[in-house]
Amino acid sequence: MLAESIPAQDVVVEVLDARMPNASSNPVVTELRRGKPCVKVLAKSDLADPTVTSAWVRYFAASSSDGSVVALPTSTTQAQQTKARLLKLCTQMNRRSPGPGRMVRVIIVGVPNVGKSTLINTLTGRKVAKVGDEPAVTKGEQRVTLDGAGVVLSDNPGILWPNIEDELVSYRLALGGAIPKTVIDFESVARFGAELFLRRYPALVMARYGLDEVPATPEALLVAIGKRRGCIKSGGVVDYHKAGDILVHEFRTGALGRITIEDPPSVQLDGRETFDSSVR
Repeated sequence: MLAESIPAQDVVVEVLDARMPNASSNPVVTELRRGKPCVKVLAKSDLADPTVTSAWVRYFAASSSDGSVVALPTSTTQAQQTKARLLKLCTQMNRRSPGPGRMVRVIIVGVPNVGKSTLINTLTGRKVAKVGDEPAVTKGEQRVTLDGAGVVLSDNPGILWPNIEDELVSYRLALGGAIPKTVIDFESVARFGAELFLRRYPALVMARYGLDEVPATPEALLVAIGKRRGCIKSGGVVDYHKAGDILVHEFRTGALGRITIEDPPSVQLDGRETFDSSVR
């Protein structure tokens, strides 16, 4: 579907999760767009670490020598600003000669549950796309005309590439909600998240769960969460699945704090190790 749609478009808007821009970028989209102007919308930026988001914006700007790729952090709390900035960018980046009645054709793509439908609704000012907290909400292609802006939007179901070879990418996508619970080992994903959060944001973890010291291991964090939130099975054993569900849910909703689980390639921030070198 994308292979048929993208060649006819003027601008590609790829919606990424600001907390994991690389993991949530579908390499199939990069291959299919073949140099077409692209706006990388960093959705959920209000849930991400603002310092790391700024680093990602700089990274995308540096990765495009001809200015054909631009990153735009967005927030659901600033809908009008998001709409104005994105439509202006699409108009400016359009390379096709303007003409009477000619609309800028924009396709919105992204992996499941990354925020595409929310963005569509923001741009149209009404609920034309279904929004949910699980992947696979959009079922088919949708097209919306924004007469006042001179833009035609095309939206497609979120797709993952057929084979995710990088295990870290798989875990990040699962942690963010792009992969259904039915096809992942949820406890392993929770442990993966716990390790990242303890390594990079220990103060947020301690504050959220009322801890006096940083747990020594991911398992110790899940035990602490289970005891404080009543996730106890018969015999007084902590229910790791329920404790993990709390941790993952509170990361996804932002209750845990503004957390990013992926740095730009070859970037170190505040003397910290990058994720790629610290969690293998």
